Amino acid sequence: MKENSGKYKVLPFPRIRHIIIDSGRLCHRKHTVRGLFEIDVTNIRKFIREHQEKTGESLSFTAFVIACLGQAVAVNRSIQAYRNLRNQLIIFEDVDVLTYIEIELDGEKFPLAYIIRAANRKTWREIHDEIRSIQQQPEHSAHARLWNSMRFFMLLPGFIRNIIFRLVNRSPQTWKKYVGTVYLTSVGMFGTGGGWGIGYSAHTLGITIGGISEQVRVHNGQIEIRECLNLTADFDHDLVDGAPAARFTEQFKKLIETGVDLTESRE
Repeated sequence: MKENSGKYKVLPFPRIRHIIIDSGRLCHRKHTVRGLFEIDVTNIRKFIREHQEKTGESLSFTAFVIACLGQAVAVNRSIQAYRNLRNQLIIFEDVDVLTYIEIELDGEKFPLAYIIRAANRKTWREIHDEIRSIQQQPEHSAHARLWNSMRFFMLLPGFIRNIIFRLVNRSPQTWKKYVGTVYLTSVGMFGTGGGWGIGYSAHTLGITIGGISEQVRVHNGQIEIRECLNLTADFDHDLVDGAPAARFTEQFKKLIETGVDLTESRE
């Protein structure tokens, strides 16, 4: 680090940030259709608060949304279709959700990319326990070791990395192995209040969890103050049409709003 007359600092650009740049180029090639939704999460938020008061345990809201996402995609599997080099559509049975888990490693906090495998066959509790386990012992995660090894991949010239990204994107089985079948990120964890997150996704389906705000709504014929989640869904229109996207969205919203029991085994 260099200092110049105390007016600014010169820092090396983190090489790992090139992954973000490379994925942005890949996303730019897709024709994305985006939907912004408000979802009533009063019931599930009340359940989480009551559970914490009784047990002292803070259940992961993100884990709940992932559980709902797995169930909604399982009913509408074409939402996670991918095209291979033979111009065939590959539609996977399991829903592998790529998300980010905030961890502390070597004294620093950063978001670790992590895949919840077969989220459609896991309960909310199972996903919650998996996330907490990674947060407590991130060094034992295969994903942490994988991202540590990415520093060598970053030594390759940019045009070669772009070619590799594009080839992997057209190899659905390889894509599923390394980045899952759907994507979910939560920008709401970094602030309070409402607001939508507008990002980009290289997946056929990408979900961005935004903020939560209190709103006056009519509920069961009564005017009430309800907690509403801002959620953004990105669809690759090259692979997903409006009708299946709408069916998925309706199912996803219903699962979240009803706080449906996701504690039973999905096997």
